[in-house]
Amino acid sequence: MLSWLPFVMMVVVAGMDLTAGPEGGFLPLVSLGPAFAGLIGTWRRTALIGGLALLLCAGLGMYDGLFDTRRGYTAMASVAGVTLAGALAARSRTRREAELAGVRSIAEVAQSVLQRPVPGHVGGLRVAVSYTSAVAESRIGGDLYEVVASPYGVRVIVGDVQGKGLAAVETAASVLGVFREAAHDEPHLTALAARLERTVAREADGEKFVTAVLAEIHTDEQTALFLNCGHPPPMIVHAEGSVDLPHPPTYALPLGLGMDEGDPPQVYRSTFAPGDRLLLYTDGVTEARNADGAFYPLRERAGLLRTAEAEDGVEALREDVVRHADGPLHDDAALLLLHRRR
Repeated sequence: MLSWLPFVMMVVVAGMDLTAGPEGGFLPLVSLGPAFAGLIGTWRRTALIGGLALLLCAGLGMYDGLFDTRRGYTAMASVAGVTLAGALAARSRTRREAELAGVRSIAEVAQSVLQRPVPGHVGGLRVAVSYTSAVAESRIGGDLYEVVASPYGVRVIVGDVQGKGLAAVETAASVLGVFREAAHDEPHLTALAARLERTVAREADGEKFVTAVLAEIHTDEQTALFLNCGHPPPMIVHAEGSVDLPHPPTYALPLGLGMDEGDPPQVYRSTFAPGDRLLLYTDGVTEARNADGAFYPLRERAGLLRTAEAEDGVEALREDVVRHADGPLHDDAALLLLHRRR
């Protein structure tokens, strides 16, 4: 429809000029055709429509007898000037659009490296992930997640880098790289967390920190191990309908704030039996506010996760968070759901 707008405008102006006569002064408005063409088309198309507008202007000017005075030449000059400006603007716009498409493609590649697709099935668990950016055009952010099948069980991390921008992305990439390696090497979650702490402390140099929750699940046990570094607690939706948000005895400091200087972080257990669902998330979910300023009631909406497929549950919860915020989220929101099959 928009592609026909320049022609519609020229036809409307021609009709107004023929109706009002030479005293109406509508002839310069023929330049609206190439003006709109420059907003929505290429520079070649704009130049072509500008040529048609010049021919129309000349024909109407001769019909009205305006070339006996300066009015006809002034109208022609107006159309030519608008055509030239529109063609230059269209060329600049298409160049920027091509550059933006290139940047987005690079961001998508970077995102695929930073946040690789998690396995759909691992260690008897069904896994589903959802990531919602606070910026609609963004493809990459500071929230992070990963699932690794290690010799010590299925290990999971969900974290949130303090701050935004490329610096946060760089820190998230470092954390994920170390986690993917250390998850196979370190036999205990505390040692794994210590590796992550050293990485963040070394690379962020005290300027950034990362909140994170680590989980370890064994296929032959009906419990899950957690280590929480200043992150929102996980949520377990049990098969019989109850909901649990297991908190640690004491929270460890976020990664990068000197975990080794205080008491060592404590690993704690929670029941995670067949049929249960374990949700790990970032604070972009629980801190989403509605128009009244109320936070998102995650525990009350836990029933949305009771779907046959984990992907359906995550998508239903994501859509509910967006509806609650009634607009763009103010922070990135990551959801990772583990469903232990019966």
